[in-house]
Amino acid sequence: MTDKVVIMVTAANRRECRKIARHLVEAKLAACVNIAQKMESIYSWQGKIADEKEFLLLIKSTRELFPEIAAAISSLHSYHTPEIICLPIIEGSQNYMQWLSESVKQPAPRAASV
Repeated sequence: MTDKVVIMVTAANRRECRKIARHLVEAKLAACVNIAQKMESIYSWQGKIADEKEFLLLIKSTRELFPEIAAAISSLHSYHTPEIICLPIIEGSQNYMQWLSESVKQPAPRAASV
């Protein structure tokens, strides 16, 4: 098991996806963000079945940065309850994993407990 993750986020339009993706990469919270083509999402919301077109962001980063990533997405996202799902990357090619590590910022050291 690695410390690398893929975070899935859906958004209503490509513009919002680009805004979130660009912020995460510029802030070194993500090494890469893929924006998938428009897809159909069927889900339950406020007691009704919704059928919407959405875009999917696939965000590659590290587990330690997830809280910062989730906070950034929540502040930039138009949805009241955005999908922010973090999945582990169990294994990956050594070169890719190294590149991912070098492309994101290192998390702040935790204070030692007394």
